[in-house]
Amino acid sequence: MSMNNTPSGERTHIGFFGRRNAGKSSVVNAVTGQDLAVVSDVKGTTTDPVSKAMELLPLGPVMIIDTPGFDDEGMLGELRVKKTRQVLNKTDIAILVVDASEGMKDCDRQLIQLFQDKEIPYIIVYNKADLLAEIPAAEENSLYVSALRGTGIFELKERMARLKQTGTERKLISDKLHPGDFVVLVVPIDKAAPKGRLILPQQQTIRDILDAGAVSIVVKETELAQTLETLGTKPAMVITDSQVFSSVSKIVPPDIPLTSFSILMARYKGLLEEAVKGAAAVETLKDGDTVLIAEGCTHHRQCDDIGTVKIPNWLRKYTGKDITIRTCSGTEFPDDLSPYALVIHCGGCMLNEREVRYRTKCAADQKVPITNYGTLIAYLNGILKPSVAIFPGLLP
Repeated sequence: MSMNNTPSGERTHIGFFGRRNAGKSSVVNAVTGQDLAVVSDVKGTTTDPVSKAMELLPLGPVMIIDTPGFDDEGMLGELRVKKTRQVLNKTDIAILVVDASEGMKDCDRQLIQLFQDKEIPYIIVYNKADLLAEIPAAEENSLYVSALRGTGIFELKERMARLKQTGTERKLISDKLHPGDFVVLVVPIDKAAPKGRLILPQQQTIRDILDAGAVSIVVKETELAQTLETLGTKPAMVITDSQVFSSVSKIVPPDIPLTSFSILMARYKGLLEEAVKGAAAVETLKDGDTVLIAEGCTHHRQCDDIGTVKIPNWLRKYTGKDITIRTCSGTEFPDDLSPYALVIHCGGCMLNEREVRYRTKCAADQKVPITNYGTLIAYLNGILKPSVAIFPGLLP
């Protein structure tokens, strides 16, 4: 997969923040070497966050986000500031752009407080340094640049690269496999499946299996029984699409570990532990409760869509309760989760780990249980325990 094809959820998200007319867009353009954002002398030119996926050396694949002025005024301004706060939830590195000729203002300090509250590594960039008679010594994690003349931009990129958190490399499943293992992947091809391709969690799982030196065998659920019979060797595990969890669990012998792509994505994004705990909340749902179904991306919904049709139907059938379903998609995850008895999230393949962890923390802080599609479906089918058995310590 080339850097240009790197999924957005796998890119380092770099957000540029600051007051109107501090020169955010000019700094973005200088850093990216292209006109990504509109530049104007008029305050508040950037009206919505502007995102661009690109390769930025020495960081590699990144998502650059230019945001509206944080000091925006009026009703529309409040909406822009709200969007800026939403951008923070998925920001891996924050760049605060300050007009060097004016210095730090209260709203700049407010942004720094937000970065610190959300534990986002940040750099303070004093732009328009060319307007200063003398450039003062920069304090720690700050830098003087001139977007107009290009001075300090190379150093800024180097610093951004140093801030990129390496951490422990996340795995989907490769750490549970040995070279030469056989893994059977069950991928239903129905009208909801994208024509001519596999969805992202399936692609990423195949790649992870290859990295382990293992062998992936991809089948539709209709060919699963015959494949297991003719394989001649017991597979190390079976990984299925959540939608056919029920029928697949009846085919796979109990001595072969079975899990789902959605459970693996929950592990990969840091949600699995909460998702397993949250699934049990279906037992306490009452008539009149509201459940939020949250998707990380927006897509054209089919008539038997998993998030808006299948899961609500399975939930009502399992609980026998009259529950209300609300849905949200894309970046529109509510700040206030108090109206909900349970949050059911998608696999989150299009969101970066920071945003998934933020959403999980939002739910935990507000004491609202959160789970995800695959974990919930395994629970509803009575097979959650064996589905997460390959990850010890998740269940009591």
